[in-house]
Amino acid sequence: MKHLLLALACVAAAGPAVADEGMAKAKNCLACHSVEKKMVGPSFKDIAAKGGDAGKLADSIKNGSKGKWGAIPMPPNRVSDEEAQQLAAWVLSLK
Repeated sequence: MKHLLLALACVAAAGPAVADEGMAKAKNCLACHSVEKKMVGPSFKDIAAKGGDAGKLADSIKNGSKGKWGAIPMPPNRVSDEEAQQLAAWVLSLK
């Protein structure tokens, strides 16, 4: 039991959560995007290959955008600022 509590304390102290495909799925990003291939929106790897600023990508994730990847706009998403930043960092890490 002591080891379990120590492990939990270490995990809690590790800092903010890091986004991954699980968060993308939970936030419904995978309804329009995939890691590898274009769907309604571009693949996450295509977004990463284009590069760009994590802050601007986080803003697009949270507030939506239009005209960046074609005619279909990306709607705003119900994510916190922190979640948008985490998702943007994860997407850009897929280069």
